[in-house]
Amino acid sequence: MREFKAVDYKAQHFGWTVDNKVATLTLNRPEKKNPLTFDSYGELRDLLNNLAYAKDVKAIVLTGAGGNFCSGGDVHEIIGPLIKMDMPGLLEFTRMTGDVVKAMRTAPQPIIAAIDGVCAGAGTMLACGSDIRLGTARSKVAFLFVRVGLAGADMGACTLLPRLIGMSRAAELLYTGRAMPGSEAERIGFYSSLHAPEDVLAAAVALAKNLADGPTFGHAMTKKMLWQEWSAALGECIEAEAQAQAICMQTKDFERAYHAFATKKSPVFEGD
Repeated sequence: MREFKAVDYKAQHFGWTVDNKVATLTLNRPEKKNPLTFDSYGELRDLLNNLAYAKDVKAIVLTGAGGNFCSGGDVHEIIGPLIKMDMPGLLEFTRMTGDVVKAMRTAPQPIIAAIDGVCAGAGTMLACGSDIRLGTARSKVAFLFVRVGLAGADMGACTLLPRLIGMSRAAELLYTGRAMPGSEAERIGFYSSLHAPEDVLAAAVALAKNLADGPTFGHAMTKKMLWQEWSAALGECIEAEAQAQAICMQTKDFERAYHAFATKKSPVFEGD
């Protein structure tokens, strides 16, 4: 039977530690607020898929270094190259990012996100893909896709977010791309609880240890059934969003947003 020894895994693009059946995955590019790259997306997907075969990990904590969770995809390392890609390349990318969320859902271990500071763009979808989210009052959650000329549909956002916080609230966040403060995120149920910035990671680890010490086969079954019964069509939704996002990445508005960011100006969108 296949086995993956998580304790021996050497991560290349983020921090990874395993202690007493709890793995902590730390996005650790703090100088840029922990953005994702092509390589980190791919490594996240592959590691999460391998965790189905890990006997030494029973719960996972996902967090970010330096007082922020994740600022999304790296503007220059991802968005810059994307505006030069053809449709097959764009679709390959959007499918890969969606595969990260699907891997989070199919990993048998409960995933607890400890969120402080910036949680934006793809970072919000790592949060949505987690089973439980703990936050801080000072954190800011922003589904920024519309701010760069794209659809709010990304990595399963249009199926996951409404089911976490309700259709109307999700629609408002996805249409506007505004930053939601931590107090609001907790009030509407996006966060399970709020903690002081210096305590949120410890709280997530404590919860993960509690789960890891529990009936982990039962936890894995609970997780499977929660998503099988609640979101049976998630894979189809993610595929549809991958196609929609790849189409949006060919618009002039997407390119305008990148050039505006590069010149530190506000983008002016024209809807083409």
